[in-house]
Amino acid sequence: MRMLKKSMIACVSSALLLTTACGSGGAGPAENSGAPQAAAKPFEGKKITVFVQNHPWTDTIKAALPEFEESTGMKVDIQGFSDTQLQQKLAVQLTSKSESPDVFMFRPYMDKIQYSKNGWVTPLDEYVKKDPGYDFGDFVKSAVDENIVDNKLLGIPIFADQFVMYYRKDILEKHGIAIPKTLDELKEAAKKVHDPANEMYGFVSRGERNSLVVGVSSYLFAEGGDFIKGNLMTGATAAVNTPEAISGFQIYADLLKNYAPQGVLNMAWPQAAGIFAQGKAAFYTETAAVYQNVTDPKKSLISDKVGFAMFPAGKNGVKPFNVAAWSLGINSNTQNKDASWAFIEWATNKENVLEIQRNGVPGTRNSVWDMKEGTETYPQDLAEAIKETMKVGIGHNVPQVISVGEARDAVGTIVVKAVLGEDIKAAADKANADLQAIIDKDKAK
Repeated sequence: MRMLKKSMIACVSSALLLTTACGSGGAGPAENSGAPQAAAKPFEGKKITVFVQNHPWTDTIKAALPEFEESTGMKVDIQGFSDTQLQQKLAVQLTSKSESPDVFMFRPYMDKIQYSKNGWVTPLDEYVKKDPGYDFGDFVKSAVDENIVDNKLLGIPIFADQFVMYYRKDILEKHGIAIPKTLDELKEAAKKVHDPANEMYGFVSRGERNSLVVGVSSYLFAEGGDFIKGNLMTGATAAVNTPEAISGFQIYADLLKNYAPQGVLNMAWPQAAGIFAQGKAAFYTETAAVYQNVTDPKKSLISDKVGFAMFPAGKNGVKPFNVAAWSLGINSNTQNKDASWAFIEWATNKENVLEIQRNGVPGTRNSVWDMKEGTETYPQDLAEAIKETMKVGIGHNVPQVISVGEARDAVGTIVVKAVLGEDIKAAADKANADLQAIIDKDKAK
């Protein structure tokens, strides 16, 4: 762990400014003695509680925590949970308006609207402006945008995920196929290499009804569609039966129906990744975050044969998603808002984001992707695909509603029915009505 002292000093200095300027539960103002105030330990005696998911991000932050505690004087109790446990814990604590946890990880693509409507999170707009050295403008725009509801910044993205194309380099070389740049080229390439009699399938991706919505979203965007027009806070209309949306659903359904293995409708990402890792598929579209499942020789039979590229373009251009998988937020009921921000500011500074990325967690700062140190642990073509995706990526990959799980089930049905040979327009019309009912229900919450 490489902690740079200057960043720690900047963090503490910023924390001192916050205690005087933000005034929400921080320590009293430090004396203006003219001496460097970084040594003042502005949060001496403070303790904050942080709820997080058990994750490599958490491991890296825990390893660096003693230096932060020593510099600030505060104690940080980091409590790790499984994904399901974290959601359950947060639901109980936030619903009851508890002051704890002070800081928590949340999934903006799933939780932000509910958290905003219920007033569970503290807007961070003023905090990110306090210290120019924090360089908030360095964060990837689409990841930041995903944390904004009603023009308020609800969280700081801590790691991101991008939708990319995985492919078999040896298979493309064998058949003389160039890396597909468009969805039409992907379909043609999948058709050319598809050889199910020899357990070589042209394509694999998510097919399970709920899970596939993440997978199909980039196809939807590439064709000019989206799940919803507008937004839930100011007015939203279901849009999954537009010609553009149906085109995206149709392309994905055709790939699954014509070139994927039997049983694909039961596959979430782990099962689809398993098929690709076994060497049974030529193309696989999926999030970049799972790449080690197919490049690790302990997990993959084709670890040295995998290539990566940007998700192909559709009629609307190259529009893969780039989402903030998790963010850090501050409990609106905490009495330690300034101390909480000091922790978030430190955890998401450039040095920590770089170290976290070196440990395999894709960072949300542009600068780390421009550094050799930030990309040397990634396959070169994957690092390039991620970097380019962050420039054009769409900041969501599921319907932006409160009842996300219910909405995903409704939308996913379109693809499932199309794969089974049912009329896709009728399926889309039914799903659109169901999604609109969910939107209307959520508006009333």
